[in-house]
Amino acid sequence: MRLENIVWDARDPHRLGRFWAAALGAESMTNEPDLFEARLHLSDEAFLDLCFQRVASPSTSPARLHLDLAGGPRQQEVAQRLLDLGAEHADIGQGGVPWTVLSDPDGNAFCVMEDREVYRGTTGPIAALPLDSADPDRDTAFWAEITDWVPRAGTTTLRHPSGVGPLLELCPEPEPSRGKNLLHLDVRPDAGDHDIVERVLERGATALSDPSDHPWRVFADPSGNEFCILARQS
Repeated sequence: MRLENIVWDARDPHRLGRFWAAALGAESMTNEPDLFEARLHLSDEAFLDLCFQRVASPSTSPARLHLDLAGGPRQQEVAQRLLDLGAEHADIGQGGVPWTVLSDPDGNAFCVMEDREVYRGTTGPIAALPLDSADPDRDTAFWAEITDWVPRAGTTTLRHPSGVGPLLELCPEPEPSRGKNLLHLDVRPDAGDHDIVERVLERGATALSDPSDHPWRVFADPSGNEFCILARQS
């Protein structure tokens, strides 16, 4: 299993996709009328694909997944570069915090993080993927099962087993899920992983699509966050 995609719903996937590809230094892969995809290389073997799919009416539910970008000692320089690319300052009630909150061209909030010890070992432009959770300990175990990412001792965060890339942070939710997420994650099973659907259901996932709907299956994790299980790796 691997965590393969970060997926955005967008009215204009090309506009949003070009922003994030430039912001993260990702390589454009697919440029179809209703889909834009780019690959973010984390190492010679590890990557995350950024997928932007067209939807007629994006969800207006509160965001439960967002990106925390690596800023560190260059935080203000990084933030200014993103503003030059089309981001805007955003007020989501954060008050006086050491990180900078911006929004992308579709209004999705994200953060440029200050220097933190926990991020100093991360690689690439994304420091963390914070995901709201009703029970972070439970959901850390759930996401470890479906991504093969490794929990960090004493925390509710996960890391790629090679140690590269961002953290996946399970964060206490401010409120329960109230609808479809604008951003979600996709995982892809290995060729020999034939019982992944049974395993995620046993661990509290809810099926949101039928096997005949798409080549992939849509589920919600135990806290109601959507994710997709893609076709098995060939």
